[in-house]
Amino acid sequence: MKRRHILAALLASVSLAGAAQACERTLRSSDTHPDGYPTVEAVKAMGKILEEKTGGKLCIEVFHSAQLGQEKDTIEQTQFGVIDMNRVSLGPFNNMIPETQIPSLPYIFRSTEHMHKVMDGPIGEEILAAFSDHDLVGLAFYDAGSRSFYNSQKPINSMADLSGMKFRVMQSDLFVDMVGALGANATPMPYGEVYSSIQTGVIDGAENNYPSYESSGHFEVAKYLTLDQHLIVPEILAMSKKTYDSLSADEQAAVRAAAKESVLVMRDLWAAREKASEDKVRAAGVEVITDIDKTPFIEAMVPVYQKYVTSDKLKSLVERIQATK
Repeated sequence: MKRRHILAALLASVSLAGAAQACERTLRSSDTHPDGYPTVEAVKAMGKILEEKTGGKLCIEVFHSAQLGQEKDTIEQTQFGVIDMNRVSLGPFNNMIPETQIPSLPYIFRSTEHMHKVMDGPIGEEILAAFSDHDLVGLAFYDAGSRSFYNSQKPINSMADLSGMKFRVMQSDLFVDMVGALGANATPMPYGEVYSSIQTGVIDGAENNYPSYESSGHFEVAKYLTLDQHLIVPEILAMSKKTYDSLSADEQAAVRAAAKESVLVMRDLWAAREKASEDKVRAAGVEVITDIDKTPFIEAMVPVYQKYVTSDKLKSLVERIQATK
């Protein structure tokens, strides 16, 4: 499987021969989301900014729709330098980079605005820096909205309704434990397998944000959405350290600056897309449950925090995030 995805990436790099003539070097960037998705468009915008900043020396080609593989595979390819850049969820890094577990904790952020304030500041920079020990360079954080549960079986009006249900989660022990603490059963699986798994009854549902719920078509097979908003997890734009180290100091600075500028593009696109996706799923007849008491959900997370926030460093991160106004 890994060999097939690496071969696909290498073949894709060959196909860039024509595009590469436009600038001296074309960086390959991967995304599992479809063309037009805010993260995809933000990296495209970054490419234009980078081309301008470097006088045409560097540009970016975005391979959307998991053309180079699902996230776990593309992370490994990025570490090897087969893929130059990667827009990835933080979840798959949780077992590899402990610092990424903190912004992935349920209910750690009070709102999207709170998340922006934290991740745009020193705490965010500290978490980005942690990627350097894993053959990656953390460039910037993108939005992923708030994640909530959806399923094909019934409306979820309280935590008790989750009991015994099967939900897909990202391949992260933290997310498995989160779902377990709520009384449901977690099934880690790649994003691309969720639709058919709900359709065939392998799982009852999953959890995600409005744009992913809509663009994946999951709303077609799981028509009950409960806005419990258990996670507001940022996503990361990371670069292969091998690629980064091959750039000049000026090019490295241009890459970092272009990545930061692309965040503002992404946030504007995200706000518009989130509203459009909500309108679309509601028009399709999805039952959206908004009147829900989150207090029992938050209280159920105590053992999850106890399990994952163990070192003094991680405890300090949690305290600093909670203290951020």
